[in-house]
Amino acid sequence: MTNNSLRNGLLALLTGLLLSCGGGGSSSSSSSSSGAGSAAFGSAGIAGLTTESLGGGGGTSDGQGGSSSGTDGGSTTASSGDDGSGVGSGGTGVSTADAAGIGGVDGAGSIIVSGLRYDTDTAVINLEDAASLQLGMSVKVSGPVNADFTSGTARRVDSAADIRGPLSSVDLAQGSFVVMGTTVTTDNATVWADAAGLAAIAPNTTLQVWGLPAAPGVLRATRVEQHGPSAPILTGTVQNLDQARRTFTLGSFVVDYSVAALSGSPDGRPPANGTLVRVRANIALPGRLPATLVQWWYPVPTANATQVQLAGVVTDYAGLGSLRVLGTPVDASSAQITGGPAGSVGNGVKVDVAGTMSNGILKATKLKIRHIPGTGGPASFTLIGAIGNFSSASSFWVRGQLVNAGGPGVVFVNGSASNLGNGVRVSVEGAQVVDGVLIATRVSFDS
Repeated sequence: MTNNSLRNGLLALLTGLLLSCGGGGSSSSSSSSSGAGSAAFGSAGIAGLTTESLGGGGGTSDGQGGSSSGTDGGSTTASSGDDGSGVGSGGTGVSTADAAGIGGVDGAGSIIVSGLRYDTDTAVINLEDAASLQLGMSVKVSGPVNADFTSGTARRVDSAADIRGPLSSVDLAQGSFVVMGTTVTTDNATVWADAAGLAAIAPNTTLQVWGLPAAPGVLRATRVEQHGPSAPILTGTVQNLDQARRTFTLGSFVVDYSVAALSGSPDGRPPANGTLVRVRANIALPGRLPATLVQWWYPVPTANATQVQLAGVVTDYAGLGSLRVLGTPVDASSAQITGGPAGSVGNGVKVDVAGTMSNGILKATKLKIRHIPGTGGPASFTLIGAIGNFSSASSFWVRGQLVNAGGPGVVFVNGSASNLGNGVRVSVEGAQVVDGVLIATRVSFDS
């Protein structure tokens, strides 16, 4: 732990020195087969929230271009500014009274998680398994938010991949696939970083997936990347815990944690049945995973009156007054319900919930329905910033994300497609990210 902290601190310091001396590269785009950074993003990533790679190529202020390789198992902690320049200075710790937001990244400017926009000027950024923060990655954001959960100030942003392993089977009709014995489901908000969709991915391809744990053995994908063969990662709900043998099951795998390090327990306790964890290993054996690290999966604070916002799939539904999201008990009986009728909430429905903790239960004041199985739901990604690397309405960058606003039916507000160009500040909304490109449905020009 001490060596990792020292290494991470030196990395951040050296990167800052390089940047202060004019480090950086050109704005030409590049692709990465490793999955550490997709073709759609440069080293700066979303709003400059990045794990910088010393010696890696730089990008422009909007994050496009360059290349940077992340680590597969390690993490780098750095503070970040919002100017897209990468690692900045400053940074602050996290108070136990800070609010927590957990979900997939659905926007940039600075960062938007489940519709809540956070200022990241002084945030500490802790990324694993990727060089930069990108659309669809699962995250935990810690920091104060306003009363109606629309804006906040991030003190810390944590993100890591949730599953990594070879694609073993596909169900195109259901939009699901199996990796590491876990059924991974998709919806219209799943980001396809470097493929046109599930049908375009070859069998046995190693995939790196970010997502939201649902029922045991099931993960809802928020981002899918192709990746070179590397050490496995598995996330899920602990079941069949045997403390004597130091084993438990995740999906169809028996996890042996007899020599594993344990990390992130909010109260110092060992794993228990029902705990959400992320497991890392050097190798996966048939039906068995010899763990090297067991991490608590974005633990939710339980202190009374703590503000919490969660994006996830409903489980254990017994009515609006008793359900779970990401394993957390939720009472939404008094919540404002949006995105669909209250009667449509049930197991398997993807939702955003926000409220305050009371005796270990999230007393929700807001519940937004995001996806109903078989019906669908609104998927919205938002980018707020200046246009860079403008080629045409069908190809430009905002906040490190490639955008296509040249399709039919795109709505332009306070301008038209002819007003698009480098340096123009816009808000871009889109419903899908396919092959690393945000398909815009609405572009608003700053007035």
